[in-house]
Amino acid sequence: MSAAADYETGIDPERALKYAVQHMHGDRVEIIEGAIEPVSPTWDHEAAAEAIRDQIKPRVRELDCVTGSGNLDLPGSANWYVPDIAVVPLDVAKGGGALLPDQTLLVVEVTLESNADTDRIVKRRRYAEYGAPLHLLVDRMERSVTLFSDPGRLGYTKADGPHPFGTRLQLPAPFGIDLDTSSL
Repeated sequence: MSAAADYETGIDPERALKYAVQHMHGDRVEIIEGAIEPVSPTWDHEAAAEAIRDQIKPRVRELDCVTGSGNLDLPGSANWYVPDIAVVPLDVAKGGGALLPDQTLLVVEVTLESNADTDRIVKRRRYAEYGAPLHLLVDRMERSVTLFSDPGRLGYTKADGPHPFGTRLQLPAPFGIDLDTSSL
């Protein structure tokens, strides 16, 4: 039994909550700071994610990785994320189940009006805390992109941006490519 378990019932609330969202029927959901949130992107949101996916896909293949929006667990917290795009080594992705942010090479979040502050603040902080090496924020409300790197327990120590849409943004190693942000 974990230290967080309820001593009267023996139930670990974090495990119970994460178990529940993994077994829900219908829409995919995330847990954001303990609140269950549906994942319901709009088509323009999906178009922005697809524009990024299309640009990085050739390099992702060269790196023997895969892109997707699979589950990311943040153990020890009431968080379970479904990023818009995550780049993960293929051998890690084949392990099944949720991954940890530090198992990714890049995590991309594209804001929706309903969750922009969550993507800008909460997820950025948590991705850094859990070691996601690169985090790209595509802020559709602000019409900007920011690349965060060098994660630590207190957040990312480097930020490249915000840059207005239309700026070419360099994705560092292992990618070493420029993103064209004009179609976002």
